[in-house]
Amino acid sequence: MKVLLIDDHPLILAALQSVIQGLGDDVEVAAAASGASARAMLQADSTFDLVLLDLHLGDADGFDLLTEFRGAYPGLPVVVVSASDRTSDVIRAIDLGAMGFVPKRASNETLVDALRQVISGGVYVPPLSMGTTLAGAAGSVQQEANAAGFQTASLAQLGLTQRQTQVLALLLQGQPNKLIARELELSVETIKDHVASVLRILRVSSRTQAVIAVSQMLQAQDQRAANRFSAWRASGRR
Repeated sequence: MKVLLIDDHPLILAALQSVIQGLGDDVEVAAAASGASARAMLQADSTFDLVLLDLHLGDADGFDLLTEFRGAYPGLPVVVVSASDRTSDVIRAIDLGAMGFVPKRASNETLVDALRQVISGGVYVPPLSMGTTLAGAAGSVQQEANAAGFQTASLAQLGLTQRQTQVLALLLQGQPNKLIARELELSVETIKDHVASVLRILRVSSRTQAVIAVSQMLQAQDQRAANRFSAWRASGRR
């Protein structure tokens, strides 16, 4: 696996490189200290499997780069690694097509888990702050998720049909309706209907909210599984 790190702080680059190489012996890491350098590296080499992008670069706005890279390389997942952990930044990054958002204050273990989730085709977002109010339709996604039971429900309990599950899986990959329609060999209008149904079932009003809600549902399930395993191990020692 080939990973491109984009950050203009040498110490951060070195730390990220060390963590990412821990993903496996076959991991190759390249570093770019600027937006211009990253742009040139991607143009020269189309074999990257993953990009980690800082939002604050000296020569470019990270959100602008994210938009550019998602447009030019739609099959290349981009994970934002930022000093910011504001809910508005998380939502904006996911809305622009990022497959993950990891605050720099997160532990190495969290970063590794997030990257593995993205590599396996999922989306990672950090737990969002409670009570955050945002302008526009995004609103407080975390409040909506909790109100709808997203922290306790499972995907299996949502009652999605097989087709809705397929649409949701592609939606989580940041695919637009046109590409989802092509992948499933359906009309765009049919896909719009399925997306609307999925949003209604999830009790959210946008694709971005759906991505964030499902990501947090999966994290909650993983945490509950880890807690059950820890309890089981503890009981075995008695």
